[in-house]
Amino acid sequence: MITGKYPALRLRRNRKFDWTRRLLRENDLSSNDLILPIFLTDGKNKTTKISNMPGVCRYSVDKLPKIIDNALKNKIPMIALFPETNKNKKNSLGTEALNENNLVCQAIRRIKNKFKNEIGIMTDVALDPYTSHGHDGILKENNILNDETIDILVKQSLLQAQMGCDVIAPSDMMDGRIGSIRKELDKKKFTNVQLLSYAVKYASNFYGPFREAVGSKTYLKGDKKTYQMDFSNSDEAIREVALDIKEGADIVMVKPGMPYLDIINAIKNKFKIPVFAYQVSGEYSLIKNGIQKKIINENAIIESLLSFKRAGANAIVTYFANEVANKLN
Repeated sequence: MITGKYPALRLRRNRKFDWTRRLLRENDLSSNDLILPIFLTDGKNKTTKISNMPGVCRYSVDKLPKIIDNALKNKIPMIALFPETNKNKKNSLGTEALNENNLVCQAIRRIKNKFKNEIGIMTDVALDPYTSHGHDGILKENNILNDETIDILVKQSLLQAQMGCDVIAPSDMMDGRIGSIRKELDKKKFTNVQLLSYAVKYASNFYGPFREAVGSKTYLKGDKKTYQMDFSNSDEAIREVALDIKEGADIVMVKPGMPYLDIINAIKNKFKIPVFAYQVSGEYSLIKNGIQKKIINENAIIESLLSFKRAGANAIVTYFANEVANKLN
């Protein structure tokens, strides 16, 4: 037992009751912080489960109105679209990315036609869902061609803008693509379309379930280490963000999320730019499986998302978006 002198300040006083903990909370989470990823698949009236992502499905485009209605009910501000491209539509150049009737273009038109600007639409700009080799760019002699890939990405971005996309999100990690895309969008009068750059995308081991979801996992030849970042590096992340801001990025993304909270914090503190984090498929599946096996409880979901806010993220792309928003609201 402590006797005698003791510091006058006792921090536990501020934790005594629920009301004081809520009153003094430094960071909070709301549905406004959440972005819902949606996987698309060919066909009609289709919902297919993704084996390594419990509770997450692929949906045919005609199913989207119900999905969007639910997201709006949960006050989620934006959705992100990712396609599972049919095998017979894949080729070495990923030309399906430029088809105005591909799954993403169909989905944008369907959502905009019904919901106008009630919810934001974010689309991925990269070739990996469309290539027969599973890479984000043009592959030649085991090398990803940077500038030749950018030529296609610019066309992909312009097509998505023409369809009505609100936020174009290049995730390919080619050097110089943000400047090239911004220049072409402005030239074609799409000056109000936002560019969310996956400026800091690591060659991570946490992407496996996502690659299964978009159907690129079995096609991937080799790895993506020559264009995605080395997960040993942090200074390089600052350089990547600085370049993309200079080229015209409105928002930057850090991917994956929880293993890179230090990167989120460093970028936010240095640049004061909107920073998004992607709680990727591997993170989601680990948490979800841990809950199902009762290794952890479901409050771990909120804890994980609040860690992003604490680090400085403005918003989080998460497969928990609907579940969490429903609980918060």
